[in-house]
Amino acid sequence: MPLTNAQYDAVMRRYDEIREMHRHELLAREEEIGKAVPVIKELDAEAGRLSLKAARLRIADPSADLTAYRRDMQLISRKREAALLSHGYPADYLEMQYDCPLCRDTGYVDGVRCSCFKKAADELLYRDYRLGDILKEENFGHFSLSYYSDDIIDPSTGKSSLELARAALAAAMRFPDNIGKPGNNLFLYGNAGVGKTFLSHCIAAEVLNRSCSALYFSAKDLFDLLADAAFERNGRNSDSARAICECDCLTIDDLGTETVNSFSLPQLFYIINERIISSRSTIISTNLMLDQFAEMYTERIFSRITSSYTIVKLIGQDIRMQKKANGGRT
Repeated sequence: MPLTNAQYDAVMRRYDEIREMHRHELLAREEEIGKAVPVIKELDAEAGRLSLKAARLRIADPSADLTAYRRDMQLISRKREAALLSHGYPADYLEMQYDCPLCRDTGYVDGVRCSCFKKAADELLYRDYRLGDILKEENFGHFSLSYYSDDIIDPSTGKSSLELARAALAAAMRFPDNIGKPGNNLFLYGNAGVGKTFLSHCIAAEVLNRSCSALYFSAKDLFDLLADAAFERNGRNSDSARAICECDCLTIDDLGTETVNSFSLPQLFYIINERIISSRSTIISTNLMLDQFAEMYTERIFSRITSSYTIVKLIGQDIRMQKKANGGRT
């Protein structure tokens, strides 16, 4: 599963926390039983004496027969279970409990990642993407071409809103198949409310379903994070910036709505350039027209995008307004 180092560490730290939690729970149960069922302490002490005796015997004679020791230990175990049951406790009340009995909360079974590791990683990836339940609704299964019209023509291409939407949808559906391949980047532009963000969410949902790592940022949030990382503020550091460059799919939404300055321009170029070099897929959406974008972000950045991104245009009536006019129905 392609996690960044920081994401992998986060999953493993969670396993550490789970094991520590269960260890404290066991200590609390042992203290409780020590008061409620005193005979358990006597049985545990007897088991300790037997184990010490068996260890000394094995040291003196590595081939010593320990059959009697194992029989006595099994008898003590049965007595412990009987004592617990007679006082209304489950037989396994003094055993370590695990969220996942398969891997015992380590994430691995015989050196292979456990199924619970995949679940934990998927939850982390969805949380990192910061879209929560949005992706349950905004995915390819819910993308509708009915909001695009044959009657609205783009003068620069001569294509209708519907034709452009069909081409955009086709490009978006190809995108997840090519994660990690050179040039698999998407630049979505057009007026506000025509489905650019929805389409990027569709891609993200499919990317995450394939257990690839993905991050989503509005342009403002992205540059806020990068500033925090650069100056080590709000608990962020170089790991945060590295995750942006290393994730399999990065979405930068609404580029052009943030404050452009001497910090953000070099940072944007660095991220775009690094991700192109390492063949990591990026989606950029903006309400700016191409000439406006080139003017705001310099020819240097614009050139990198036009040479390495699939440029996709969407036009039409504001979909939010269409839904409102339709009583909220899709």
